[in-house]
Amino acid sequence: MGTYRPRSPATVSRYMSAIKSVGGRAEAGLRSALHRRGLRFRRNEVGLTGRPDIVFRSARIVVFIDGDFWHARTLREKGLSMLTDRLQTHNRDYWLRKFEGRVVRDDAVTHALSKEGWTVLRYWETDVRRDVARIADEVATFVRSGAIGGAGRRRDE
Repeated sequence: MGTYRPRSPATVSRYMSAIKSVGGRAEAGLRSALHRRGLRFRRNEVGLTGRPDIVFRSARIVVFIDGDFWHARTLREKGLSMLTDRLQTHNRDYWLRKFEGRVVRDDAVTHALSKEGWTVLRYWETDVRRDVARIADEVATFVRSGAIGGAGRRRDE
């Protein structure tokens, strides 16, 4: 791990404003791969809990592509102590609370959609970028099987 170099608030603000909340490269790649497989879907549909990235209404399947950093992959996979070690910032407690809250919120969204009869598929952004064809095939299998309502879970675990 590199040496921590504090950045000015203006620099951090500039970095943060450049981060998109929807439509990243991994999401665009998966959408394209799904479209090539003949699947049609809606994007970021307002009105559904959590505003899923990809929605297959007739199959009642939603797909989320979670950014590794913002959705706390380290916390989910390696635990709080590893995340704490990796966060080299003066306001570490703030970020720990923020990431823990994000994990709780993601789980609540998955649970709420599942209770509403949706099958929830969640993928990590780096996994989508690493093997978009495999993930597109998996999503296509779910959609074509007509999976209706099911326990939401991360499909790449």
